[in-house]
Amino acid sequence: MAVYTKINKKDISYINRKFDIEKIIEFKGIKQGIENTNYLLRSKNKKFILTIFEKRVSKKEIPFFMKLMDELNDSKINCPKPQKKKDGKYLINIKNKTACIVSFLKGKDKKSLNFQNCHDIGKMIAEMHHSSKKINLSRKNSMGVKFLNPLLKSIKFKSKKFTNLEKFLKTNFKDIKTKWPKNLPNGIIHGDLFIDNIFFKNNKLSGVIDFYFAANDYFMYEIAICVNALCFDKKNSKFVMNKKKVKSLFKGYEKIRKISINEKKSLNILCRGAAMRYFMTRLYDYSNTPKTALIKIKDPKEYYQKLVIHNNLRTYKDYLN
Repeated sequence: MAVYTKINKKDISYINRKFDIEKIIEFKGIKQGIENTNYLLRSKNKKFILTIFEKRVSKKEIPFFMKLMDELNDSKINCPKPQKKKDGKYLINIKNKTACIVSFLKGKDKKSLNFQNCHDIGKMIAEMHHSSKKINLSRKNSMGVKFLNPLLKSIKFKSKKFTNLEKFLKTNFKDIKTKWPKNLPNGIIHGDLFIDNIFFKNNKLSGVIDFYFAANDYFMYEIAICVNALCFDKKNSKFVMNKKKVKSLFKGYEKIRKISINEKKSLNILCRGAAMRYFMTRLYDYSNTPKTALIKIKDPKEYYQKLVIHNNLRTYKDYLN
């Protein structure tokens, strides 16, 4: 979430005419996140989120995200529910960009997770994977390792001091692509389960937001993303893997769905691929985001450190002991 596109009262009047929801009387930009523009909308009795799609989200793929969230709601997965216009459709145009409105999810993200939180998140991910098998939707993972070449080429390495970094990226990327696993259990994954996309209320998991990277991919790749995003602690300026958090995440997941031997064997390369993806996207955002955007840029160095850590691990057991 972020604010790239500014809206005004005229846009709110337009929304009120188009949507069959309680009249919106207040709006406020949400600064967190990096992909799309988001506003908190308030009516007299309810809250909603307005998302204006920016950057890497393809217009033709947005209906996939709307239908997915709607169907996950029907499967009792607690996530934002897309609101329909008076004509029964989800999407509108604001400032010549595609936009949607979704229900407001109660709770908020935590600054840090305890072991029980990680266990509950693992269980929720497995429930989501189980539900996704029954959903007849499909979308290629545009941020999957096989599709990251254009992103790598678009990163601006601004000076000679970045030469070693560019070499490090290209060497790792080539090795990860070569070793990427084949034929693992797959289905629709969330694809971006960071701590700020997972909400808690009274220290209990209350739901998940931001499905705009959801796609068909390996279930284990989702877990690898979560190992990177949720199972490291920052000590001074260094990131250290918390293996007890990893173990808790896996235990929660396996309460619902067992992880196969082949999936376990692939964990290291999938974690390296996930770290590479976020390292590259953060480098891109760091060098390409306009200074006028109301946005907090995330530090690419975090994922450089994590990738180096994964490069020094090998087996599934290395993540637990």
